[in-house]
Amino acid sequence: MAFVEPVTLSARGVDLVPLALEHEDGLRAAAADGALWNIRVTSVPEPEQTRNYIENALATREAGNRFPFAVLENATGKVLGCTSYHDIVPAVKRVEIGWTWYGQSSQRSHVNTTCKLLLLTHAFETLGCHVVGWRTDNYNFASQAAIERLGAEKDGVIRGHALRRDGTIRDTVMYSMRAGEWPEAKAQLLYLLDKPR
Repeated sequence: MAFVEPVTLSARGVDLVPLALEHEDGLRAAAADGALWNIRVTSVPEPEQTRNYIENALATREAGNRFPFAVLENATGKVLGCTSYHDIVPAVKRVEIGWTWYGQSSQRSHVNTTCKLLLLTHAFETLGCHVVGWRTDNYNFASQAAIERLGAEKDGVIRGHALRRDGTIRDTVMYSMRAGEWPEAKAQLLYLLDKPR
């Protein structure tokens, strides 16, 4: 049995469903909302690479290293973006959350906070994870700020860690949250979601 089994997670008008080839057109449209593939510090696929992106994600799911989700608007079924558990290590009950992106019209809305609430709740309360991690490009300051808002702690920087899409080599900023920190982080996420906009 896989550590992360197929599951649909839902709250506040957002559904996380296992990513499938049927999401190709929706993902392509979400990426086109803001031409997100032009941002050098993200993993968003170019339109013609969307199917390949999904196929690669599904291959890593089969290998047990990643579990990708499509992010859907519950009322319409519209694909808003995607996110994943990755670097899944069952032996130490650790997952990371990443490969996350949303169409521009869903950014700075309740969508990302809701997705993080769903993924963290499932990781800590269903999977029994001891720790959840994140990693991001050292120049992706918006991502770093979003991760820190969740209550994650900065673990450090791995220098010269990975290639960016433009061929430059990035430093990777690592974050984590331990199970004992989750109750306070959950309370903060619920507070942020419930406060008037």
